[in-house]
Amino acid sequence: MTELPEILLNGQRHCLGAGDPSESLLRWLKRQQLHGTKEGCADGDCGACTVALRLPDVDGKPQWQAVNACLLPVGCLPGREVMTVEALAVGERLHPVQQAMVECAGSQCGYCTPGFVMSLFAAQAADQLDEACFEGNLCRCTGYLPIRRALERLQDLPFQAPALGTDAPCLESGNAEGWSVPRDLAHALAIKQADPQAVWFAGGTDLGVVLSHGQSKPARYIALDRLPELQQIEIGDQVVRIGAGVALRTIEQRLTGMFAAIDQMLPWFAARQVRNRATLGGNLGTASPIGDLLPVLLVLDAVVHVRSAAGSRDLAIDEFFTGYRQTQLRPDELIEAVSIPRRNDWLSAAYKVAKRQTDDISIVAAVFALKLNAERRVEAARLAFGGVAALPLRAKRAEAELIGQRLDQTTIEAIADTLRAEFTPLSDLRAGADYRRALCGNLFAKFIREQFEPAEVAA
Repeated sequence: MTELPEILLNGQRHCLGAGDPSESLLRWLKRQQLHGTKEGCADGDCGACTVALRLPDVDGKPQWQAVNACLLPVGCLPGREVMTVEALAVGERLHPVQQAMVECAGSQCGYCTPGFVMSLFAAQAADQLDEACFEGNLCRCTGYLPIRRALERLQDLPFQAPALGTDAPCLESGNAEGWSVPRDLAHALAIKQADPQAVWFAGGTDLGVVLSHGQSKPARYIALDRLPELQQIEIGDQVVRIGAGVALRTIEQRLTGMFAAIDQMLPWFAARQVRNRATLGGNLGTASPIGDLLPVLLVLDAVVHVRSAAGSRDLAIDEFFTGYRQTQLRPDELIEAVSIPRRNDWLSAAYKVAKRQTDDISIVAAVFALKLNAERRVEAARLAFGGVAALPLRAKRAEAELIGQRLDQTTIEAIADTLRAEFTPLSDLRAGADYRRALCGNLFAKFIREQFEPAEVAA
């Protein structure tokens, strides 16, 4: 008889059962009568469903991470360790995070409070207590000031580990119909070769929304989060190679200071709960026209390394996207890694315009990079945008016009005009086409103002 997969939940082994593996952890927890984890948006936007998942940090040490339970299918969780708000208090004694929220009046209606508590707990466990740790948690009552005071109080307190049970490790495999959880890349590719209709599942921050809302799904998913080959970052003098399965939060921590555009875009990509799960390969593979990292990769001239059971090949990022959510990937291929050349002699910056900066998709994302020669003329240029077409694009007409030019006021205005005319964006609920066109030019002018002294761009 095949044993069913289990998770370690609040220190105790729990069988995931033989139910639907695409069910969210949030709803599975409800069926376990653990109601502290709340359902708000079911999109990963409000943070009410935040739980802690124990995974290796950037140094390979197990660490608690805040994640959205609404986006995590239980099919991804065999063998994982999860903690909910119910595990923090011991009898009548509150955990210091909970006590700080009580003493600082950080809760009013209380619906969002468990999510805030878990975000603060995970941040304190990782020694990363700052206001960004709860950027993915919404509160409509307190005005956030009492919660900030609770955070400040916790910064002066030592971390207290929860008093969890000591059950033996749980079963990582078993009968999960419709889900495969391979342990190495060769196994994953073999599954895909045998079942071409199966869908890759990385961090789940995109596909998790589809499943959370009960939309149609394929017969099988192949989870990628346990493949060591996809989790590597190789930092060389000339090139940095990032595994497709590396979480964006890990990239944010490991590559700080290496690529200005990455440093500037990732904090606005999404909330920390999402960045703890979202992967570079997932953001690239969805090929969304508003995927925030895609214009960054276009500007940095990244190379995409893909693999199938038949072999591997390299694709230039500028040729990777072919249409709306379409790429050069063949049905049997997987993104294995992305290589980015290191260019210390380029000036670059990234901008994201959105209504809710850290928890909303872009109205326009713009990334710019320039290389100047000894005479301060433009030698090379990369100007890339998301949100202005059916796919992320470089503004090649404006790039060509920049070559050989000095960045005086006349040039800046001319290039801004070209950028406003180079794309034909759509109008939708987030913004109108005219506004998006205006942003294309205005953000470039902003980039130049921020990179150069006023005297350098004087007419």
